[in-house]
Amino acid sequence: MFRPEIKVIDCTVRDGGLMNKWQFDDAFVGKVYRALNEAGVDYMEIGYLSSERAFSRAEVGPWKFCAEDDVQRVTGGAKDRIKLSAMADIGRIDHDDIPLKADSSLDMIRVACYVHQMDAAIDLAHHCIDKGYETTINLMAVSTVKPRELEEALDDLAQSRVPVIYLVDSFGAFYSEDIDILAKKYFAALPGKTIGIHAHNNQQLAFANTIAGIIAGINYLDGTLYGIGRGAGNCPLELLISFLKNPKFKVRPLIEAIEEQILPWQEKIDWGYFIPYMVTGTMNEHPRAAMAHMESDRKNKVTEFFDQMTRPA
Repeated sequence: MFRPEIKVIDCTVRDGGLMNKWQFDDAFVGKVYRALNEAGVDYMEIGYLSSERAFSRAEVGPWKFCAEDDVQRVTGGAKDRIKLSAMADIGRIDHDDIPLKADSSLDMIRVACYVHQMDAAIDLAHHCIDKGYETTINLMAVSTVKPRELEEALDDLAQSRVPVIYLVDSFGAFYSEDIDILAKKYFAALPGKTIGIHAHNNQQLAFANTIAGIIAGINYLDGTLYGIGRGAGNCPLELLISFLKNPKFKVRPLIEAIEEQILPWQEKIDWGYFIPYMVTGTMNEHPRAAMAHMESDRKNKVTEFFDQMTRPA
């Protein structure tokens, strides 16, 4: 449980923003920032880096862009111990939209991609490295990737300069034994690189699967306050911090932030374990159908959703 190489990355604003189009106010983001810093968390993923051509500010909040002025405003311009991260999606960011590290409060950029986008992801990650950032590649939806495709992708990553590669259970479909098998595959294919894990909670296994990753040697661990995130949400950060038993971490600031800022959002948006998300997780399906059902006036008609999803084509 205690391993000094472990780094914890909070994705509350970035992943939680998928539920409300990143419409968090400054009080929310500032409180999360201060709580994470006080708790000793290593990184805060404060949102996405996105191109203005891809999204309208009339539809999404500031944390879809992470403009330097916005970051400076909520952090007070202070350079505390915690590092800041943002995620960049392939196809939704131009190289020129990424500032030099010297001109940014961000420390790390995490490039998210699907397996067919690997060449573009490596190119973007190298661009970020050359601009001075720490960088990861997060290969999403790996539960849907065929063995040969995964081997080719890992081979490309092994030859890249990207130091951290993430195992991502986008659909919440994995069990602990899947994490163990895949972690061994990643370590064998990526000598000298650090492996991370990002787990979703469709089957209430995000925390258990993150623990399986720790046991397997994974050292970059993602979580969110109270598990807030798209659909079923993520590994609860407060559970993870409590488990790690590292004296540098403090849980109380996280609990306080949950009470003050996260719990009020639970009255406005639904995340976490719900039957529709369980159904898509067990079927290894994207949660979009479950999300649409949860946003409808029939969200409690869970048998109806189950029958729709399992009906033969």
